[in-house]
Amino acid sequence: MTGTVLVLGGRSEIGLAVARRIAADATVVLAARRSTDLDTEEKTLLAAGAAAVDRVEFDADDLASHRRVLGEVVRRHHRLDVVVVAFGILGDQARAERDPAHALEIVHTDYVAHVAVLTELAAILRAQASGTLVVFSSVAGARVRRANYVYGSAKAGLDGFASGLADALHGSGARLLLVRPGFVVGRMTEGMTPAPLSSTPDQVADATVRALRAGRGEVWVPAVLRPVFAVLRYVPRALWRQLPR
Repeated sequence: MTGTVLVLGGRSEIGLAVARRIAADATVVLAARRSTDLDTEEKTLLAAGAAAVDRVEFDADDLASHRRVLGEVVRRHHRLDVVVVAFGILGDQARAERDPAHALEIVHTDYVAHVAVLTELAAILRAQASGTLVVFSSVAGARVRRANYVYGSAKAGLDGFASGLADALHGSGARLLLVRPGFVVGRMTEGMTPAPLSSTPDQVADATVRALRAGRGEVWVPAVLRPVFAVLRYVPRALWRQLPR
């Protein structure tokens, strides 16, 4: 594609994997903390065919900075064609159950910061009457499990917000693609036992880009998780609370 691809969470394995697949002839903007330390990511994108790679200092948790950062990106590149919102933390469930501050940290990054930046982005895309937001929810939010309920609750909130935002954008020329991966084997889950029907960042990126090019509004990764969770919604609560993450 040509145009500008913005990746919020410039070190995200999934975000970068998506960007690599759509980088050809595009300008890719990597937004992350310590943006001067993104040499490897920049080289990877240039090797994938990106016309140019720009770097922007971005702290998702600093809500007050979002408008300024996004405004600067638009001033430099004039328009946003695809925005991949790929920041987030998994957190420590056991610690979150003991430490309210850590629970709030997870919810702030995985829900509140997303609400803030997506609201700013929606205004930008409405004004230009084009562009696509790519938002990563999770099956963890489809029905929240006891084993990771803090993270799952944040993803449930994000899923609902993004679904509503997609409807709000209808007819504006802009659109939103909501991606619901299952367990992803990568840096964030290193050391954890993979859940059934796990994916890799590359598999999630492949499914995301296929859905993006097809103009779809949502995609489950792998696709079989959609009917699986349609059934799991009806599992009795006494059994559901015993399930692992």
